[in-house]
Amino acid sequence: MTKFDKLLAEKGVLLADGATGTTLFGMGLQSGDAPELWNVDEPDKILAMHKGFLDAGADIILTNTFGGNRHRLKLSNDEHRVRELNMAGVALARKAVEQSGREVLVAGSIGPTGELFEPLGKLTYQEAVEAFEEQIDAMVEAGVDILWVETMSAVEEMKAASEAARGRGVPLVITASFDTAGRTMMGLPPKGLADLQGEFACTPVAIGSNCGVGASDLLVAILEITQADPNAIVVAKGNCGIPQVKGKDLIYSGTPELMADYTRLAVDAGARIIGGCCGTSAQHLAAMRSALDFHEKQTRPTTENVIERIGPLVSPPSNASADGRGGRRRRERSA
Repeated sequence: MTKFDKLLAEKGVLLADGATGTTLFGMGLQSGDAPELWNVDEPDKILAMHKGFLDAGADIILTNTFGGNRHRLKLSNDEHRVRELNMAGVALARKAVEQSGREVLVAGSIGPTGELFEPLGKLTYQEAVEAFEEQIDAMVEAGVDILWVETMSAVEEMKAASEAARGRGVPLVITASFDTAGRTMMGLPPKGLADLQGEFACTPVAIGSNCGVGASDLLVAILEITQADPNAIVVAKGNCGIPQVKGKDLIYSGTPELMADYTRLAVDAGARIIGGCCGTSAQHLAAMRSALDFHEKQTRPTTENVIERIGPLVSPPSNASADGRGGRRRRERSA
């Protein structure tokens, strides 16, 4: 059994951490800057971020490496620093876990390349595999416990990441962002992610959803995934309520109380790993920890239950027919 298997078997449901980007913006990161550079330039701030989530009770913390692939890092002319920045990110997370004195899993955050695949763009499948391999090799060398592929939209990019993870001996998690009428921006529905599991070169130990447009929308996606595959270990890592633009700031509407109720609904929907994405602070996560510790699983909720307790859907699913693989639109992440 891996450390992931053991901890999940012991606890039943695991609490993942909150928002990396939102937390770092609060510490002074400027919009447009590469957060991964702080693994070297501001290590104390990265440690403080991890410590906040660990003190709140996280069982899994994600490394500050979401944009740590060569294609994203080239935006700041740092594509030659993939190994350095990813190894530093894992090392900082490991150090924070050691300082906590608890059994906590370090998950290597792997986000999209930010490029369009052929024929819409110039990126080839093999180039994507090579970029993910470069990032994953650094993480594995640094001692990551889980490879955490997140905020995905395109099927071919998920497959490229899974191929890069093959043979590394580290559990793989894949989550997608269903933010466009109940689908990813490339058209994949939640059921489609469940159906894809057998097609990945490295079969993920868990699948699910993160980010998106609101906690209600994410919970509805989780309901679809768990219905499609009741045996899957499913991840729910939703944004803290709904993003609202106020002046130059993006504010998330979720209170600690709302995120606690989101956690209870996620458990009832069948999620086994629950955390927060954009806007989720350590304070929110502490409320989620308490909710998780004291909640007994209830009847599976309906979409109506979710809307009644968490709020309306921001981007309701479309009834338009599709083959489950979707079209070719694209998004980026994530704070």
